[in-house]
Amino acid sequence: MSVDPGLILVASLLRRGSSLNGLSSALTVLALALGFYGVLMASATLAFSLSMALLVLLGLVQKFYAMRVALDADLFEAMANAGEALPEKTRQLDDALATYVGVPEEMSGRTWSERSRGALKLLRRQVVLCAVQWLVALLCLITLTFQS
Repeated sequence: MSVDPGLILVASLLRRGSSLNGLSSALTVLALALGFYGVLMASATLAFSLSMALLVLLGLVQKFYAMRVALDADLFEAMANAGEALPEKTRQLDDALATYVGVPEEMSGRTWSERSRGALKLLRRQVVLCAVQWLVALLCLITLTFQS
């Protein structure tokens, strides 16, 4: 059975999303804790509370992309190992995605190159969300430092 190196490469790249998810999750939990602490101590300013809420919101959206990227990583890895059965496995995958996930019929039949571009676009969105989340956290830290 032959292995498709292109699909393996895409699966490997998509697996990097789990590291981003870990970084984002840590920051999301920290923002939740700080936000609740500020509310409980009645010491949080409106700007601080909104900043923590923004960090949590960015973290949740990033989590959505992380789940999509992880699913794609698993699917690409499975398909990379399909060998000669790739066309049949692709048809079965399209049927399953339409049945269980609600992917529209017009999305079926895409080439693996198109699917790779789509999956990597999701990973790029995840990277951007994680970077924006950390940038907001850094700006909050800088702002708090200069307010003290």
